Amino acid sequence: MAGELQRIAELGKQLRVDSIRCTTAAGSGHPTSSMSAADLMAVLLVKYLKYDWDHPHNPNNDRLVFSKGHASPLLYAMYKAAGVITDEELLSLRKFGSRLEGHPKPLQSAGDHGTPRGLPWVDVATGSLGQGLPIGVGMAFSGKYVDKLPFDVWVLLGDSELAEGSNWEAFDKAGHYKLNNVIAILDMNRLGQRGPTDLGWDAPVYAARARAFGWHAIEINGHDIAAIDAAYKEALAQAEKPTCIVAKTVKGSGVSLVANKEGWHGKALSPDQAEEAIKELGGERHIAVDVEQPRPLPKATPPPVQPLKLPSYEIGTEEATRRAFGDALVAVGANRPDVVVLDGEVSNSTFTEDFGKAYPNRFFEMFIAEQQLVGAALGLSVLGKIAFAATFAAFLTRAFDQIRMAAVSGGSLRLCGSHAGVSIGEDGPSQMALEDLAMMRSIHGSTVLYPCDANQTAHLVNAMADLPGISYLRTTRAKTPVIYDPGEAFPIGGSMVVRHSDADQVAIIAAGITLHESLRAFEQLRSEGIRARVIDAYTVKPIDRESLHEAARVTGGRLVVVEDHWSEGGLGDAVLDAFVGAMEKVPTVIKLAVRSMPTSGTPAELLSAAGIDAEHIAQAVRECL
Repeated sequence: MAGELQRIAELGKQLRVDSIRCTTAAGSGHPTSSMSAADLMAVLLVKYLKYDWDHPHNPNNDRLVFSKGHASPLLYAMYKAAGVITDEELLSLRKFGSRLEGHPKPLQSAGDHGTPRGLPWVDVATGSLGQGLPIGVGMAFSGKYVDKLPFDVWVLLGDSELAEGSNWEAFDKAGHYKLNNVIAILDMNRLGQRGPTDLGWDAPVYAARARAFGWHAIEINGHDIAAIDAAYKEALAQAEKPTCIVAKTVKGSGVSLVANKEGWHGKALSPDQAEEAIKELGGERHIAVDVEQPRPLPKATPPPVQPLKLPSYEIGTEEATRRAFGDALVAVGANRPDVVVLDGEVSNSTFTEDFGKAYPNRFFEMFIAEQQLVGAALGLSVLGKIAFAATFAAFLTRAFDQIRMAAVSGGSLRLCGSHAGVSIGEDGPSQMALEDLAMMRSIHGSTVLYPCDANQTAHLVNAMADLPGISYLRTTRAKTPVIYDPGEAFPIGGSMVVRHSDADQVAIIAAGITLHESLRAFEQLRSEGIRARVIDAYTVKPIDRESLHEAARVTGGRLVVVEDHWSEGGLGDAVLDAFVGAMEKVPTVIKLAVRSMPTSGTPAELLSAAGIDAEHIAQAVRECL
């Protein structure tokens, strides 16, 4: 046993040395943040991590998430010790074209330079702090409740990032769901970027906070190999509680020049300093680790696949698109056993509660914790689940960083935001999503959908299940008329020209609630002899350029866009973007949108006050002509 512990201690020194070597070669990086956690990761790699490096998507693999993603040199040094990267590649850290980026990122499809990017053993991109543990909670949901597999989720946390509220959302939910398959390793090295953290080395306070959320907490010296070993054993023995190991460590451990010294965060050692530091650590080593294979247990037998039978609604009736979203989830869930749904404690308004009743082991209530909502959805997604997450659209703004980082990860998330726009009525502006289209359009590779009726919604929900990347469905609070046949097709990237003729003088472009206002305006204008084309732009991104260009051609370039959203970044700007770089003449585009802060009122009053109801649309058309 003593010989094994000594070998692990030597591996810890090797991980420090390699962290110094690669950051000095790069001229940048975070060697000291890597050195503090080296012993913790050495014990994990040799004795506890169960992982098949040749098959990173093996469902029985343990998951390792570096929430403190700036410690990527340590992670890459571990990969070298495991034999999956070479020393030459290790020294390519942070260089253009290298897989070893400044912060870890999963393997993704070929990018602009024609080669795949990222690493197959990284599940999620980290570096924006406070995200690893929420994602790990989602992974643990998959293992404990959906697939019933024996893997564990190891999350390396930095002490600075525990100032992030998202971590405490994760502590709360992991405790609530008794996720004994989550082990959080807190690298309590006392020093943040600009100096000491708020708690420093006060391990009892960290441990007390974890226990308050229902966790088992263990306080150790993070450089004592035997203590680390014992803590991991104790963590794996827990039957109903997640474990937080509070490990007191020294930033820059092992090198007197930087150990516990301020001013060394994110700073590489010079070549001369690195040479002396490596000599102090005993020189380079070449220890190879044969990581234990995962336990070969089958996942739970999925329920039988049912034929897809989307809900259908009769033309002429009225139904809320949020209601259709919930109905469609139940239908898609019956057809796809890998569909999971999460909600932010509004499931009786988003109607995800129906999915929860039908498939309780695939529904996770995140309560009012939107960052955890999106983080857990990503964790489920990277383990192969088709994850939908829903809340009021206004509150998804709280999780914008999680959504942004999910795109960096190349993850696939399906988000639904209900209660959008001034049309929600009396609740007032705090509940009105007026920024969501702009927010979601700005996400790299995103798809943004805004249905106007229940049948359209059901088809789009089903289509979202197959969409890669981040997709967003905006739903409406009020019941709206059903205008489409249940058998109608709604391809992603398309639109519907719901009123048209060869003699159209102007085109009205709308989506969701304003599509119905536009149809009312159409009737007013027709009675005056004005011919208007009405386009339902249900795909806000990618916008249907072809239909818009055709409308501009037919109408002489007269377009009126109307949206229940701020004038910046929404449907109007999507329409304008469709003409950027066009060879033909840029059309005249009138944007009707919300431009002043709403108040409480009836939906009709608020639509009118915002200038986006039928009367204002008709007047804009007249002025356009």
